[in-house]
Amino acid sequence: MGYLEGFGVTLKQIFGDRVTTQYPKQKAPKPERAHGRHVLNRYEDGMEKCIGCELCAGVCPARCIYVRGADNPIDDPVSPGERYGYVYEINYLRCIHCDMCVEACPTEAITETKLFEFSFTNRLDAIYTKDELLVDDEGRPRRLPWEDWRPGEEIPTSAWMRATAPAGNAAFEGVVAWSGELGFGVREPEPDQAHADTSVAPLAGSGSHDHGETDHGHGGGH
Repeated sequence: MGYLEGFGVTLKQIFGDRVTTQYPKQKAPKPERAHGRHVLNRYEDGMEKCIGCELCAGVCPARCIYVRGADNPIDDPVSPGERYGYVYEINYLRCIHCDMCVEACPTEAITETKLFEFSFTNRLDAIYTKDELLVDDEGRPRRLPWEDWRPGEEIPTSAWMRATAPAGNAAFEGVVAWSGELGFGVREPEPDQAHADTSVAPLAGSGSHDHGETDHGHGGGH
């Protein structure tokens, strides 16, 4: 290729369509399955979904999650189970956002937002506690000073990975397979990608659950 042809390619790109965004003034849209910082969800009645089972901590390949459960107070239970997550911490200096904790959770308590723009000036700030992870009384993520939240970004706070559960079966795309969330109700499922038949029968052994779970069971068949 000669010099003139090379300059022609450059000039063509200058006057062509722009594919970049003026970040940080403008953010590009994120995919529905983008993995960001986590949230601990509540049921629509305000009760916490976490039951302190520690499965998320056990499956984490980076060992960044620490959970300690406690028995629910009889007079004022925190979650609908016998136990609840008394301590819940995530070390974001270790987290690789693999989403395995979301897949392992039997009650859909932990999901990942799309937020990844957060930086720390103190290493202790990178260890999120339960108070920072648990959604507020409106079901929205708590906005911390070092996080770059923009209007509307609190809406897509589920990882949507359950839309293809179990084991990535495409027949579950487009099927609601998880319980309602405080402030949002039952979220719409991820759109079909392969025009799969969504008239899927409930999994064996699953049935109706309290707090809005569907007939497909917790987490779409976990």
